Amino acid sequence: MAEVAGTMSCTRANRRLSGLRRHRRLTSLIATITAVPLLTVLGHDPAQAAPHSRTDEVGTGDRTATVSITHVDPALPSPDGDVTISGTITNEGDSAIVDSSVAARQGVPLANRSAIDEAATRTGFDSAADGQIVRDHGQDIGDIAPGMSRTFSLEIPVSELSLGEDGVYQLGVTLIGQTESARWDDNLGIGRTLLSWQPDGRNEDSTGQTGLTVLWPLISGTHLTAQTGSDAVQTPVFRDDALLDEISPGGRLYQMVTLGADLPVTWVIDPDLLASVDAMLEDYQVPGENGDLVNGTGQDEARDFLSELQDAVRGDEVVALPFADPDLASLAHRGMDVQGALGQLRTATDTAAVTVETVLNTDVRLNTRIAWPVDGAIDPDIVSVATSAGADQIITRSDSLRNGDSLSYTPTAARPIGGGTTAIVADERLSTLFEGDMSRTGSASLAGQELLAQTMAISQQEPGLERSVVMAPQRMPTSAQAEAMASALTTLREQGDWVRFLDLSEAAEATPDPAANQRVPSPDAYPQELRDQELPTSAFQSMRDTKRTLDDFAVILTEPDRVTVPFGNAIHREMSASWRGSQQAAADFRSRVQGEIIGLTQQVHLIPKADITLSGRSATIPVTVQNNLVQDVQGLVLRLESSRRLGLEVSEGQSVVIGSGHSQSFKFSTTANANGPVSLTAQLYTADGKPYGEPMRFQADVTSITAQVMMVIAGGLLLVVLAGIRMYTQRKRAAREPAEDEESTEESTEESAEVLVEAGEAFSEGESTADTGARGGAPSSVGEKLDPGT
Repeated sequence: MAEVAGTMSCTRANRRLSGLRRHRRLTSLIATITAVPLLTVLGHDPAQAAPHSRTDEVGTGDRTATVSITHVDPALPSPDGDVTISGTITNEGDSAIVDSSVAARQGVPLANRSAIDEAATRTGFDSAADGQIVRDHGQDIGDIAPGMSRTFSLEIPVSELSLGEDGVYQLGVTLIGQTESARWDDNLGIGRTLLSWQPDGRNEDSTGQTGLTVLWPLISGTHLTAQTGSDAVQTPVFRDDALLDEISPGGRLYQMVTLGADLPVTWVIDPDLLASVDAMLEDYQVPGENGDLVNGTGQDEARDFLSELQDAVRGDEVVALPFADPDLASLAHRGMDVQGALGQLRTATDTAAVTVETVLNTDVRLNTRIAWPVDGAIDPDIVSVATSAGADQIITRSDSLRNGDSLSYTPTAARPIGGGTTAIVADERLSTLFEGDMSRTGSASLAGQELLAQTMAISQQEPGLERSVVMAPQRMPTSAQAEAMASALTTLREQGDWVRFLDLSEAAEATPDPAANQRVPSPDAYPQELRDQELPTSAFQSMRDTKRTLDDFAVILTEPDRVTVPFGNAIHREMSASWRGSQQAAADFRSRVQGEIIGLTQQVHLIPKADITLSGRSATIPVTVQNNLVQDVQGLVLRLESSRRLGLEVSEGQSVVIGSGHSQSFKFSTTANANGPVSLTAQLYTADGKPYGEPMRFQADVTSITAQVMMVIAGGLLLVVLAGIRMYTQRKRAAREPAEDEESTEESTEESAEVLVEAGEAFSEGESTADTGARGGAPSSVGEKLDPGT
């Protein structure tokens, strides 16, 4: 604390102080000097410390204020130059800060990467680890009310920082002052940053440089649905308009493209993103405020985005992930036993290259052999799933494929893990540097300084050992995170001559370090936090059911691509890693896709039929099929089946071919062998015999009539006809011969009787013996029943 008092006297030397203030400072100085031995012993024990010692309570002691360093310029200073350290001070306490000033602290060498981690995360003040104050280069801050902030900017000669050999150093800025509740000078807060130091200048011959590969992910969530318009071009339908916000100037993806265009990176692209933006080039629809579909308005933004992207990736290496970035871990742990799940991954992989080449339409070095599990976490099942789809390189991370304490240096990224597969092990420290809130300038500045420091520390571990490391950041960085990464990488490229940038393919082909761990961790080592985020088994079962429905539907269509392409892509999107943390949204999407395909299949259906009555031994039953699709259907067979096949026989099934928007009736011949009700079922079948759609059931009431009854009816009708003929003949003869005598009348009557007798005999001959016996007597001719005198 003696140095604290000394600093106060230096920073206020140029101010006029009243005698009272001078007296107070002298009193504080004496008290501080007296307390130094005690504080050295008790400084880390809040319960025993003096009132102005370190405490873990925010807003008191050395945590009264937050000191945030927002800028260090230059990031790599020269020995005879200056360093400007800028930042912000915020009063976190309940009491106002008064009479305060800031001062830089001398550099503290950090021996290794672990020391860098500790310096970047340590809170509170430690006199042994935070270096001495740089005198005569402080800045007065004055008073700061609770919750308020002040800015500072310190310009310090590099020679005052006590930097030694090249390496990484910790720099600190401390706030010294008083509070209204504690009127003595105290260390009220400290901020730290990292400084990479190379006093001998740049390494012009590139000796000992470490290869660095930086992945630049261009990945988004799921935006397109399976639904399309009924027009010829199949107008696509989006879940929402979120993609337009991302690709518009200032949006996250737009920032990723414009920033990445000037960086030495390897692009990692989800082909589904390209397909979705490409779908926005023409007419598309999004849900409106009331839920109805309205026309999208992002055609110009989509065109500009793709143009910027094509220019940005020209000549670069592009890694194409499987379509829609499937969640490999979910598939390995929850979906392997579901039939068809692995086949979907293979299809997604095959679709990737075609999509990227078609949409980008530019000269890129395309790599489709890469698998990238979430957070680079792997186990044997994940490796097996990845390689089953054709990948022979898997991006993992050093916190998954650990080296333990066996190595004192960071090994090269490429490691063979068996079966011809190479694990590309990304460095966990570098990959997670920019995962925090980079909208805070202090966080972004520290992350950038740490990138320089960590890469320098790697290069100094084994200067004679040539290595390559990989930085694989989070899949979907925010705009602030992307800007922070871009700024740090630009500085590293311009000033960090200890690294040389490589493409991912170069890193994968580097000579593996035989001392590095090449053993894939067991399933038990997979992080439980990641396992809890995985898609459930029911999700893959739902995908299987949707795929089966789609396959059965496609075989009846004359233009199957209108359905198989949008729905096949939608099934791939159901497997996306972007659903992690959004389980309900994922379930809703799956339900929507399944409902839409079922709704389409129901557009080809049987029209319900009312119950009917069948009279007679044979009849015809019509069954009508309706096609409400916008394309023709074929390859269906319509069958009508009877519940009493011996009582009512139905003709064979009929092939169905119906034009779009039309219906057609198909007639089935039936033969009745018995009376009574019969249940009939009409069902459509695909060519391979699978039922299509719901069956249509109705009932037929069969009234069957025997041959003997029909003969009796026919005989009766014949008698009626003959009687009519006789009456007609008599009337005509009576009109022609009014005076005909009785004898001729009798002859005429006898002739008519003979005719009727002959007809009766002919009829009687047609009756069976059993029928005759049933009447209980000898057969009688019709003539015997007639009265000749009638």
